[in-house]
Amino acid sequence: MPNFILNSSYSPAGDQPQAIEKICQSIKEGNQYQTLIGVTGSGKTYTMANIIAKLNMPTLIMSHNKTLCAQLYSEFKGFFPKNHVEYFISHFDYYQPEAYIPRRDLFIEKDSSINDDLERLRLSATTSLLAYDDVIVIASVSANYGLGNPTEYLTMIEKIEVGEKRNYKEFLLKLVDMGYSRNDNFFDRGNFRAQGESVDIFPAYNEVEFIRIEFFGDEIERIGVFDSIERKEIKKIDSYVLYATNQFIVGQERLNVAIKNIEDELSDRLNFYEKEGKMIEHSRLKGRTEFDLEMIATSGICKGIENYARHLTGKAPGETPYSLSDYFEQKKRPYLVIVDESHVSLPQFGAMFAGDMSRKSVLVEYGFRLPSALDNRPLKFDEFINKAPHYLFVSATPAPLELELSKSNIAEQIIRPTGLLDPVYEVRDSDTQVENLYDEIKKVLAKKERVLITTLTKKMSEELCKYYSELGLKVQYMHSEIDAIERNHIIRNLRLGEFDILIGINLLREGLDLPEVSLVAIMDADKEGFLRSETSLIQTMGRAARNINGKVILYAKKITGSMQRAMEITDYRRAKQQEFNKANNITPKSVARNLEEELRLESTANAKLYEKAMKKTKIPKAEKDSIIKELSKKMLDAAKRLDFEEAARIRDEIAKIRSL
Repeated sequence: MPNFILNSSYSPAGDQPQAIEKICQSIKEGNQYQTLIGVTGSGKTYTMANIIAKLNMPTLIMSHNKTLCAQLYSEFKGFFPKNHVEYFISHFDYYQPEAYIPRRDLFIEKDSSINDDLERLRLSATTSLLAYDDVIVIASVSANYGLGNPTEYLTMIEKIEVGEKRNYKEFLLKLVDMGYSRNDNFFDRGNFRAQGESVDIFPAYNEVEFIRIEFFGDEIERIGVFDSIERKEIKKIDSYVLYATNQFIVGQERLNVAIKNIEDELSDRLNFYEKEGKMIEHSRLKGRTEFDLEMIATSGICKGIENYARHLTGKAPGETPYSLSDYFEQKKRPYLVIVDESHVSLPQFGAMFAGDMSRKSVLVEYGFRLPSALDNRPLKFDEFINKAPHYLFVSATPAPLELELSKSNIAEQIIRPTGLLDPVYEVRDSDTQVENLYDEIKKVLAKKERVLITTLTKKMSEELCKYYSELGLKVQYMHSEIDAIERNHIIRNLRLGEFDILIGINLLREGLDLPEVSLVAIMDADKEGFLRSETSLIQTMGRAARNINGKVILYAKKITGSMQRAMEITDYRRAKQQEFNKANNITPKSVARNLEEELRLESTANAKLYEKAMKKTKIPKAEKDSIIKELSKKMLDAAKRLDFEEAARIRDEIAKIRSL
């Protein structure tokens, strides 16, 4: 049985114990769907960790956002240092899928850049799932995309033991079949090198260690584990289990069958084009596919080999492709899928299939791909939502779907151990909203606190910003046309007090936790729609929940159904927190964060570098190269820390500076 050991210096508090107990009991009773309603700051991640430890169950944690995934990965590595916590997100730094635009006769070639560290982490996740029981995988939507057959992948495992009889040359050929390439000069992950009667192998899923196999004739005499940097032996072992370099690797027998099936499908499709008189598509498909077949036959792989996944995995047309869930299922054990921020993640999972199918259907129709490429796809939503034995949806504002699926298996986690309350709110007449808000802003600024204002349109944001600026207020606005770099600078400057008021549209909902903000103003709150739905209003109001003086003003002519429900939920949460605070003698305090720690001196330094370059319309080449070199180093450092949002921002900064 798996043995998850939770490492924590504190115990569940508030309503965490009852939430943990209710969710665990529901899963033990065999229920498939559960929901945890947890407000911001209530310790949902810690509750999730306790549920995993109590259930003793392998877990897949999914989120819609890579940044959230990186944060969760870091937290769960801390919670479970003795278990196998893995990370599985898209392994591309940059990805442009192939596409065809018929009206312009424009084919866009696939272009991508694979991040070696992310590829290693993905391989580490799948190999851990096949080798261990105590595995937690933090994953993005990438977990719903097609992977190789885990059963076939298991056949490519090679167990190496001291004293075993092995033909030296056959052993090297086996390594090639597993995807390892010989490189005696530049030895890196996924390589092997042979020197005399010893073979060094750098597993594709290991970052710091390689193994050395020493032969004596046709017998394995010794196996050593070496540090890849210092090239020093760490320990001697009696056996080692080696996995293939990627999940699409198959044995020669399966490969031969796949090649034959691809050839048959190609022949059928070419006959179809001939009958239809589509000779351009005929020629296009014949050339591309025959080239791919030659590459697969000689090297076992080709560019875009995932488009032949159906043939490589042996799936039938239209059948559900293999995904990361199948690696959980390989050991025939129950497992748990936790969907974080489910109100956002589940709709995104549902949209993946339609977008992918639309693009690939055009490629198939115009002869760029065989019809089987359509089976290289993400899971349909129905496939995803019915695949795992147990699901836990986690959100402060779960959608009706999660609540309907979970029925009575819903746990609330509303109490914040810090004692902080949901903000107080007022509804005021929208006819005088601009003037009234100005008076409220002056009161907030007198306490040296900040203000967020959310509007319905970009034009209103700009006009309001201009109006308040003319009145002497320090104000900025954000909208969708402002890129990630500038958004980061704006948020940083708001927290540092460079300005006091931030105006935006729907950019002020999830993900902005600003302790300095004590007032949130929602303009035209009664205009029903996506931006003024119950979920959006609750999330927006929650931006004021980090400050003890938190207050929300909803400007409206009437109280809509969404407003009423959002206010009722806020009242309910405040009352429950007040009752807890009184019973436990807790005095609420604002969330205190060290600005330098939160914003990171490094980020500030990056911003200064960027601003230094952007102040000039022209910049000497030597100076530009120096700035780019420094930023490039910081980008790589951020990627190694798994801070991919920071790395992406720096990458965009570099691109802008290059354009000067």
